[in-house]
Amino acid sequence: MSTSESSRYVRLRVEMVLEITDPDALSGTALESIAAEYGEPGGELAEERVRAEDAVREDGAEALASLVDPFDLVGEVPGVELTQASWSSEIVDYDPDDPDAWDLDDEDDGEDGEDGEDYGDEDGAGEGADVPHNG
Repeated sequence: MSTSESSRYVRLRVEMVLEITDPDALSGTALESIAAEYGEPGGELAEERVRAEDAVREDGAEALASLVDPFDLVGEVPGVELTQASWSSEIVDYDPDDPDAWDLDDEDDGEDGEDGEDYGDEDGAGEGADVPHNG
């Protein structure tokens, strides 16, 4: 790939720490999203739906990941087309009063997935996600 072709692509990394203030509201919204995505219970995707529902009931991070959609973040940006995306969410130890809690210098600076992340398949969706995204 020539330099002019590769310079058209940009990897945007965003990291956030969010506080779950109402776990029931979060999981309820995630369950509504799953119901809308899968339709009526008992269909041909019933097993996947049950797995997704169990995941968002048990883990706030899974519920959040099922509702956040990177496509929504850049969908209205003119001159940009999202070609691949991957996202994940995990429960972390975080102390907002600790001045060193947000130390980005410890991040792995590996390139193109060397840090173990899945940046998606050719359709732009991450592989292996059990919980559907809202989109």
